[in-house]
Amino acid sequence: MNILTLIGAAFIGLSLGLTGAGGSIITLPVLVYIAGVPAHEAVGISLFVVGIAALVGAIQRIRLGEFHASAALMFGTSGMMGAMIGARLTSLVSGQVLLIFFAVLMLVVALNMLLGAKKDLTLPAECRLLRCLLAGLGVGVLTGFIGVGGGFLLVPALIKFARLPVRTATGTSLTVIAFNSASGFYSHFGQAPPHWSLALIFALMAVAGVVVGTAFASRLPAKRLQQVFAILVLTTGTYVLWQNVHSLS
Repeated sequence: MNILTLIGAAFIGLSLGLTGAGGSIITLPVLVYIAGVPAHEAVGISLFVVGIAALVGAIQRIRLGEFHASAALMFGTSGMMGAMIGARLTSLVSGQVLLIFFAVLMLVVALNMLLGAKKDLTLPAECRLLRCLLAGLGVGVLTGFIGVGGGFLLVPALIKFARLPVRTATGTSLTVIAFNSASGFYSHFGQAPPHWSLALIFALMAVAGVVVGTAFASRLPAKRLQQVFAILVLTTGTYVLWQNVHSLS
């Protein structure tokens, strides 16, 4: 494992701790292009790393009171089911197609982060059963399929469908990410058992990042951090897309 891999792992955790989202979107590219892990195996490792890091971050956020139990339960329950479904879909496509799909998703996420603006809500939190279960299911399928925690979708979904304030949505999303990642990892384990030494070292670095990120979350300008991260995601997504589309020709 080289130093760039370790830095990438720490950055993933740092982003999760600061924003409750986003860090997992670069886990797969770091594993594939820097650590040299095959795409299908990288999906399982990504779920393991993101799940461990998110769990640590969730514990910290719960202690701060930035957590909504019923929303976490509904999104987490349906999300775990969705992650198991998504994990079954991964083996149906080639590693190249998987990375192209992932790259397109990265570009969409980056543009949404750059152009979108989060607004805190004054309405009381309300997570209606059907809409929250369906939203959680959709995010879970994506989690299992391409090995992302889905925080970049969970945070806005929790704000829209459960009417959570931004900071509460951020803390709640980490809990859901941990559940979804655990379910997806379990489903992937039989298909492609991970390289445990790499997974554990990667997870430890990500945990260190999430601890630091959570500690500084309330002290740094969240909007500027989001913009910087979005540019990084946009650049990485463009590179991954170009690499894989170019190899098709």
